[in-house]
Amino acid sequence: MPAASDSLDAKIAARVASLDPAQFASTFARQGAFLYLDDVLPRDVTAQLADLARTLMPAVNRNYLPGHKQGGSVSRHAIDKLAPLISELYRSRALVRWLQAIVGETLLLSPEDDPHAYALYYYTRPGDHIGWHYDTSYYDGRRYTLLLGVIDDSSCRLDYELHTRTAGITPEAGSIQYAPGAIVLFDGDKLRHRITPLGPNEMRVSLTFEYVTNAHMRPWRRFISNMKDAVAYFGFRQVFGKLAARSRAPRKAI
Repeated sequence: MPAASDSLDAKIAARVASLDPAQFASTFARQGAFLYLDDVLPRDVTAQLADLARTLMPAVNRNYLPGHKQGGSVSRHAIDKLAPLISELYRSRALVRWLQAIVGETLLLSPEDDPHAYALYYYTRPGDHIGWHYDTSYYDGRRYTLLLGVIDDSSCRLDYELHTRTAGITPEAGSIQYAPGAIVLFDGDKLRHRITPLGPNEMRVSLTFEYVTNAHMRPWRRFISNMKDAVAYFGFRQVFGKLAARSRAPRKAI
């Protein structure tokens, strides 16, 4: 896929230029690889994302795991076809450089066959939620999650616990309601978190970007990851149908 358009990348670069990553890097490290900022995305970009989220509602795959999660999602495979602006934002060089300066590591794009690389998550029915969990990385390296607020006409909150896997540090609980344009950045294997249930006549949509430090995934972990994505998020057609299509595609001569 191509990189972000020059105009979008320039817009992101202009916005993050006023957000010195050095001042956030220490907070990110002190909080055990977690950072919340309430006003990052340019407002016109956020408005475009909200419009796209509403347009993509017919493509939402609803999922329900008793006692753990209920909601809907749209994978990167559908986004690539229907909302390329999102994939351009994910690839923004300015955004990735800024994130790298905060986490202190080189960040790589997730592989093209990863449906979680960038995805939209929809809470549109009363009770939609996700229980306590970690964003487990099945890659050989770390996987950093970037949550972006898109639509939030809800009472849902992101509850979280810091330092649950840090020896010698007492876990610290927190709760936020991140508005459109806000971001949450964290190491998925370190942050225990949940989204509280949606109330009546409410709606919430968030966008997730996943960046990795090592894009290699062992075959058996890939199978587990694909099964999890198919059952809990995007459906078997989105996950395994896309893989089958790739395997049938003719190989280009070298």
